[in-house]
Amino acid sequence: MVFWIANALGLTAAYLFGSVPTGYLAGKLLKGIDIREHGSHSIGATNVLRTLGKWPALAVLLVDVLKGAAAIVFVRWLCSWLYTLPSVTPPAMLDQQTWAPWAACLAGLAVLLGHSRPIWLNFAGGKSIATGLGVLLAISWPVALGALTAFGVALAISRIVSLGSMTAALAAIILIFSLEQPLPYRLLVVAGGIYVIARHRANIRRLLAWTEPRLGQSSPESKA
Repeated sequence: MVFWIANALGLTAAYLFGSVPTGYLAGKLLKGIDIREHGSHSIGATNVLRTLGKWPALAVLLVDVLKGAAAIVFVRWLCSWLYTLPSVTPPAMLDQQTWAPWAACLAGLAVLLGHSRPIWLNFAGGKSIATGLGVLLAISWPVALGALTAFGVALAISRIVSLGSMTAALAAIILIFSLEQPLPYRLLVVAGGIYVIARHRANIRRLLAWTEPRLGQSSPESKA
């Protein structure tokens, strides 16, 4: 029982890592504004770029990436630590090598959920792209590098951040199956990629209508 309670607390910590509203805090600290009332009304780095400038956007991007990586690193450490405690008795069939990838999988989903549904902002957050990159860096840096490359190519061609983000999510799904990775990691990337794309529903509608703003342009919401 202690084993499962400790793991549940670890997943809660991963969710809380993700739920730190970096973009919202940047708006409050730098300009005293609620960034959700400006631009695209998102707390993500793209709206921070439009509203606050490139350096705050870069800082928000880096912190959001670190949130994803930190959640995986923390839960891995917790899992390893639990197996060293004589007072904690894991299930007999669940050795550390078997459980650690599943714990990381659940932590990855928790931190993505935390970023997109932060408890501090009434469960309305970002699209989890940067945090997802942090998760990928922690579980498989080659997949992360491939997804980042796909993002860069799509952005360079289209100048549309949302299109680059969804391209990166699809690339990550393809790459995770092309490399030798544990089943939990594959499931995490598939579920996370689909979730990230689903978070872009409004962007997809604008892309189909040819109204999605390019990098440097105002969003339709800000014009409204």
